[in-house]
Amino acid sequence: MTSVATACWGLVFWQREGRAYADISGPETRTGTAPVPAGATFVGIEFAVGTSLRAFPAPALVDGGAELLDATRRTFWLDGVRWETPGPDDAEALVDRLVRSGAVVRDPVVTEVRRGNRPAVSERTVERRFRAATGLTQGAVRQIARARRASVLLAAGVPVSDVVSRLAYFDEPHLARALHRYIGRTAGQLREGTCGAIGLDLAQPTTS
Repeated sequence: MTSVATACWGLVFWQREGRAYADISGPETRTGTAPVPAGATFVGIEFAVGTSLRAFPAPALVDGGAELLDATRRTFWLDGVRWETPGPDDAEALVDRLVRSGAVVRDPVVTEVRRGNRPAVSERTVERRFRAATGLTQGAVRQIARARRASVLLAAGVPVSDVVSRLAYFDEPHLARALHRYIGRTAGQLREGTCGAIGLDLAQPTTS
């Protein structure tokens, strides 16, 4: 499966041939290939930009991740605590427990910036806090989000010229370069739905 760029980190739980695994997936600054073993089942949780794990600095997870050892079908270790392995219906409960315990934290400065507000600190401090919390610059997060949005629009049949205009790309070659780097698809492939599985929900609503 083609793995597309993302500004978010996540937790991934999967089982194959009776063995359980748990991993942290880091933010991805470019497209890549994600293995999908035959017969494996997955549960993934994606966390918002600006949240991070107390035990794993966000910059260390960029374009990579970490394996959580000693995972079983029932439990996994994280931040010195053994937690219940979630299924699709109780992932939100796990997130709530992680937040309440302090294992998952949020930088309030990054939250304010993401909401469009201007915190009462310098731009240099904002950028430093943003990098520490996400492992990425603000510009990188915006570029990744724009490319993902462009992919959804193209897959829904929106003309390339309209996508360029709507998302403020300089021109069609600029859009093409962004799609190549962050999505691993051309505009034509996205419109036609070709070139196999992709790790992106292309059925999202196209209205803002």
